[in-house]
Formats: sequence, structure tokens, C-alpha cells
Amino acid sequence: MDGHPAIRVLIVDAHALIRGGLCYYLQAEEDIAVVGEAVSGPEALDLVDDLEPDVALVHVVAPELEGLTTTQQIRQRRPRTRVLVLGSSSDGEVVQRSLRAGAIGYLQTEISGAELAAAIRQADAGHAVLAPALAQALVTTPSQPPKLGANLSARELEVLRLMVSGRSNEHIAAQLAISRNTVRHHVHNILTKLSAVNRTEAVGMAVLHKLVTQP
Repeated sequence: MDGHPAIRVLIVDAHALIRGGLCYYLQAEEDIAVVGEAVSGPEALDLVDDLEPDVALVHVVAPELEGLTTTQQIRQRRPRTRVLVLGSSSDGEVVQRSLRAGAIGYLQTEISGAELAAAIRQADAGHAVLAPALAQALVTTPSQPPKLGANLSARELEVLRLMVSGRSNEHIAAQLAISRNTVRHHVHNILTKLSAVNRTEAVGMAVLHKLVTQP
């Protein structure tokens, strides 16, 4: 490693087999060290604070907090951490959304160990990472502004629908069988994604733009 510290990597994926495979790929790389693993977005955000990784590998689908929201919040929490999104899609729109969320690159899950290590080194150096096929998909995808609410997850849409119907956080928690803290977390994400200043504005936007089906 010529005296240089190893690149500190955090892996965020719900599946133990995938996390294990990524760790296996990277364990032979002397200049790369996996310093932590997270199974969800909230856990990833906690570990970013504690471990201060140089690069985070984030699966585009994560429980509790979707991968693109996780990416966005990691970048807000610690701009120094570069985020590489992992996914199986080669859709240009998915790649665009990943980059808009703050990712420095998008990797397909079937990437080889050597390609993964090279991508991590590029990301750590501040260089964008995108396979030629994905770059082509990105070029051929119309660059239109995303529809309002298009980045809301299925769970966030459920919460928003109940907000529109006038339910309190306590009632939403009971109806969806989740904790009030989790509801507050979803409400915060909804306000952020809709650029709403408060709950009332978010509900008004949902009704005006028909983001949810009213009960």
C-alpha cells in the first residue's frame, strides 16, 4: 500500500449472501478495507457517523429506507463519503435517479471482483464510475424532470395516503403496524422529497397532483 491508508468501505445490503460475496471479493485487496456492513438505511446512516467510510456500496433496494434515499442522506450527512449504487437494472432512468441522489457511480450486481475493486478506487479518487453499456443507456434516456412524488417509496405512499385522510402519526403507526418513530421517519422523508415545508403543504401537494388515491 506504499504507506497510504486503505480505502474504508461500508457495504449496505439487506442480503447476507450479497454482503458476504462483496466482502469476499474485497478481502484480497490490500488497499481496500471493509469497515462495516449495514442491512438497512437507518443502520447505514449510524455507521457513516461512527466509521466515516471513504466509499459506501449501497444496494438500490434496501429495507426501511430505499437505497436512493439512503444515498442522498449519506451524502448530506458526510459529503466526503462517495456512494456507489449497486443494482441489477440497466435502465437509464434508474441510473439517472441514482446520480441525482448523489451517487458517484452505478454498478450492476454481476460485476467481477476486479471491476468492483477498480470502481472503488475510482470513486475514492473522485471519478465517476459507469460501465459503457450504462453510459449509453443514460445518453439515450430522455432527460426530463422527474414527476413530483416519483421518488416516493411504496411505504411512503401508504403513509402519505393516510396523512391525506387526516390520520395522526399514532393512528398511522397502528394501522401499518409500525412504530411511531418509523412513521416520523417516513413523514420526514415525504416532506424532503416533495420539498414541502410542513405536513399540511405535503397533504395539499398530494391532493393537487393526485399522488395517492384518497380513501
